[in-house]
Amino acid sequence: MNFFNWVCLFIVFHAFAAAPSFFSLTDSSTQLPTNFLDAAKKPEVFDWMVRIRRKIHENPELGYEEFETSKFIRGELDQLGIPYKHPVAITGVIGFIGTGRSPFVAIRADMDALPMQEMVEWEHKSKVPGKMHACGHDAHVAMLLGAAKILKQHEKEIQGTVVLVFQPAEEGGGGAKKILDAGALENVTAIFGLHVSRDFPLGEVGSRSGPLLAGNGFFEAIIKGKGGHAAIPQQSIDPILATSNVIISLQNLVSREADPLDSQVVTVGKFQGGSAFNIIPDSVTIGGTFRAFSKESFQQLKQRIEEVVIAQAAVQRCNATVNFLQELNPFFPVTINNGDLHEHFQSVAGNLLGVNKVNNMQPLMGAEDFSFYQEVIPGYFFMVGMQNASHEKLEQAHSPHFKINEDVLPYGAALHASLAVSYLLKHPQDIAPAEGKYHDEL
Repeated sequence: MNFFNWVCLFIVFHAFAAAPSFFSLTDSSTQLPTNFLDAAKKPEVFDWMVRIRRKIHENPELGYEEFETSKFIRGELDQLGIPYKHPVAITGVIGFIGTGRSPFVAIRADMDALPMQEMVEWEHKSKVPGKMHACGHDAHVAMLLGAAKILKQHEKEIQGTVVLVFQPAEEGGGGAKKILDAGALENVTAIFGLHVSRDFPLGEVGSRSGPLLAGNGFFEAIIKGKGGHAAIPQQSIDPILATSNVIISLQNLVSREADPLDSQVVTVGKFQGGSAFNIIPDSVTIGGTFRAFSKESFQQLKQRIEEVVIAQAAVQRCNATVNFLQELNPFFPVTINNGDLHEHFQSVAGNLLGVNKVNNMQPLMGAEDFSFYQEVIPGYFFMVGMQNASHEKLEQAHSPHFKINEDVLPYGAALHASLAVSYLLKHPQDIAPAEGKYHDEL
């Protein structure tokens, strides 16, 4: 072979070596048996997910009250022939696909709705007054069931066990913590979670390594004064005036006490006091949220909120008490994505969607109780885009006008399935466990 032919052969070889494999998600030894996105887009899977999502949307249930949602999920798992544990964390369901033995990887969906009145007029509007799936959890459940349906069809090829986590009470109730406390994920070595997002186009995803979402806490304060006639204010102690000063002072915690390079938030979203134009009430109740990206900043905010509320109320001759509501709404840790899982996500999503469809996003001040999992298990949380440029601009989550672009469902299902199966392919059980410290079954 002459020199020219050798050069041509060398160029061709390297061109093929550089081209991404359609099925390879990590390297040549970890290839999926099929393209899960194509499978998720098939009418028998896509239409099934749409039906599930709409059924759940019509019948929203709040945290730890998802009894009918849980029953519906279990019915679908029964039809798929997927075993599960129930109840876990009151209404939670934990399903299993694969060998039933290690390694174990988990994929999670939250089930709860929000206490809001839906303002979107459509055929499948919420049938429950004052309750609405305004954060996409109905779509998350449909996606996880879609992933389950696909994975069940390829169960013999799964090298380990995929754990399906249908979790209650993400919206402030800390359902993830209860799932962990129940021991349901004892031997899981990685967990993935997702959230629909209007901030990315349909077919694109976003996430980052390290801190992604802030730590979050809630507070409620009662400011007590002395009620009376509005025309004779000198004979009363006005808690509304005192509370107004409290709220303004709370805003100074971020604007004047926090490092401008250390993102923090204090928001008062609840103000209840008085019922008439000409009456000064006895008391006022306020409530809100505070958020930060470090434990130190979070604890500092907590301390200063209590100090400011009590001191500012005292300036106006009122008494105040502050409750951080941790029994009902535990503080959420910072959502911190594992670095190794970030590389895995980029590889899997890049092969499934295209490298240019995988975005590195900036941290957000939103919070997620997925962070409880990440404190004890390597975890990864990401956003799945659902904005279609040819359609109307979607409203943000927690809006009464929130809508789901149902074309997002196959993307979430395929990513769930691909991330889990390819993780198991990369992490075979090749190290014997220490006796007495580990058991092979979940």
